[in-house]
Amino acid sequence: MSVVIIGGNERMVCQYTDICRNYGCKAKVFPKEHGGIKKKIGCPDLLILFTGTASHKMVVAAAQEAKKNRIPIARIHTSSASALHTVLKEHCTMA
Repeated sequence: MSVVIIGGNERMVCQYTDICRNYGCKAKVFPKEHGGIKKKIGCPDLLILFTGTASHKMVVAAAQEAKKNRIPIARIHTSSASALHTVLKEHCTMA
């Protein structure tokens, strides 16, 4: 299963990736926008939006792309590791 994470803390990118790997997911993490986010998202199985730390522009662009490609979205206000665990427990099976 592939996951794209929008937002979050830059220092936790490796931790987000490791958490996703523990659930059998391959993750792309974009804590900040560098260029067009729409082109980088691709077509994942799940899009996770950390709305508290992502810019409004990133959230809107990612949500539009997800809606266009029928990708499920999980919106979370906090960008903590426990919040990511909670979302992945709902959507993924633990390896």
